[in-house]
Amino acid sequence: MKQDRTTPTNVDEYIEGFSLEVQAILQRVRQVVREAAPLAQEVISYGMPAFKQNGVLVYFAAFKGHIGLYPPVTGDKGIEKAIAPYAGEKGNLRFPFAKPVPYDLIGRITALRVKQDAAEAKAKDKRKKASS
Repeated sequence: MKQDRTTPTNVDEYIEGFSLEVQAILQRVRQVVREAAPLAQEVISYGMPAFKQNGVLVYFAAFKGHIGLYPPVTGDKGIEKAIAPYAGEKGNLRFPFAKPVPYDLIGRITALRVKQDAAEAKAKDKRKKASS
């Protein structure tokens, strides 16, 4: 659980607000996301770490019993099947501390979000040019 209730201004501050055990997990999630999205910028959004390119790729956060990953993931049947056991009530993912965190799956999710983000940006640009 978060020890410091002030809103973090960067990802390092966010991670430092947790126990050493949770910090290690958050740092590994951060590393996996960074590897899958090397051009993404780290930001704090809604009080959580997020990686952003054209739009937000993923948010991640620590809670009392799990790591959360957002937004809901769709568009790849293999990934959708793999994330099913972790799905929360609003499509967010919950990786319980009591089980090994599936870092490879987080990397696959992030890579999918990079592709989706690029496609969304390209479509938006195309619409913008068409309306000019």
